[in-house]
Amino acid sequence: MRVTAILLAAGQGTRMRSSTPKVLHPIAGKPMIWHALEAIKQSTNERPVVVVGHGAEAVTKYLEDSAQIVLQEPLLGTGHAVMQAESLLKDKTDLVVVCYSDMPLLRGETLQALVETQKKNKGPISLLTVHSDNPRGFGRIIRNADGTVSSIVEEYVATAEQLQVKELNVGGYCFDANWLWSALRRIPKNHKKGEYYLTDTVELASKDGLSVQATVMDDLEETIGINTRVHLSECEAAMRRRINHQHMLNGVTMIDPASTYIDAGVTIGMDTVIMPNTFIQGKTEIGEGNVIGPNSIIRNSKIGNRCKVLASDLESALLEDDVDMGPFARLRKGAHLGSHVHMGNFGEVKDSHLKEGVKMGHFSYIGNAQIGANTNIGAGTITCNYDGEKKHATEIGEDVFIGSDTMLVAPLKIGNGARTGAGAIVTKNVAEDTLVVGMPARAIKKLERKAKK
Repeated sequence: MRVTAILLAAGQGTRMRSSTPKVLHPIAGKPMIWHALEAIKQSTNERPVVVVGHGAEAVTKYLEDSAQIVLQEPLLGTGHAVMQAESLLKDKTDLVVVCYSDMPLLRGETLQALVETQKKNKGPISLLTVHSDNPRGFGRIIRNADGTVSSIVEEYVATAEQLQVKELNVGGYCFDANWLWSALRRIPKNHKKGEYYLTDTVELASKDGLSVQATVMDDLEETIGINTRVHLSECEAAMRRRINHQHMLNGVTMIDPASTYIDAGVTIGMDTVIMPNTFIQGKTEIGEGNVIGPNSIIRNSKIGNRCKVLASDLESALLEDDVDMGPFARLRKGAHLGSHVHMGNFGEVKDSHLKEGVKMGHFSYIGNAQIGANTNIGAGTITCNYDGEKKHATEIGEDVFIGSDTMLVAPLKIGNGARTGAGAIVTKNVAEDTLVVGMPARAIKKLERKAKK
């Protein structure tokens, strides 16, 4: 059976008070429409349709090829919005799932249960409902004596008796496609707002003597819809709890989940410990047995196994196994720390590869550099890689010892086994196994390297 989703994303979201289209506001690092698209993947088997309106250009640009796009113009309500998809879907699908892109907590499993309800339903509609003492402005579900749904009454027109009803309309529907297209043309225009509401299809079906079924949800958090920044913060907190819960079930330890902030899509291996006040964002992958934090920020980075990242900031960086760094270390874009690298506090690395066993002291800056295995970078060392117009590279060989407060003026090559004296300013290439000192640095003797165990 062909099942297609229509995702409604045309609303203006005026109560958000934002120049950004509502559906592009992020939840756990992803636009809320991304979460909605991920959920419908589990319940449908055809390419989804997204109905856009306000901010159509920005929303369409974000979606690219992930969905079919239709424009609702003018914005005449949810029933009118769904009608815009008829030309794309008529005779091309059996069931149509309709949901809202501003409900990012709605799970794929819930939508799958809705689809299964409709597959067993002899009538044309099944919908999601929830029981709650807090109506949040949702429409009330009115049922027939046999338990089927007879209508959805919106809160602003409900009678005092209807307002006492605790079963609420969540805003997720599954329709028989052939019935839907004809029913949409029968929806009456709302006399107060001049719009056509999708919820009126329920009453149409009921009056025709057709069965309308409901899938009752038990998780209130899934029903949070976003209309204001307050709702946005509620949804962010709920999504964070959900993400952290799943990581912990997968074998990750969190000392304080409430102060641990992890974006959707981040992967973390088992036996890794996440300390409080840690932010893990974007396309980040973390291996097994690590200790991250406290007070670390990691964005779009990859961390191997058994690393320690203490109170440090990483962006677009790569750490191999058994690296330890911090506190207050910073890795910028292109930083690559090989296995068993140690990086001290207040150090910074950018566009550089520190190979296996490199020790980098505190208060050092390494930029545009390649540093060979087992080299020691003394405290206060700086690669002077920028001449005011261009960046230049520094190449340091293996088993090199760079003395504290050395200035390495790029472009520069330092051979294997070389050494610099403390405070040296190195402006010329240094041969292998050579000691240089002074300002500018000059060679004073050849060195004999000791074999390392």
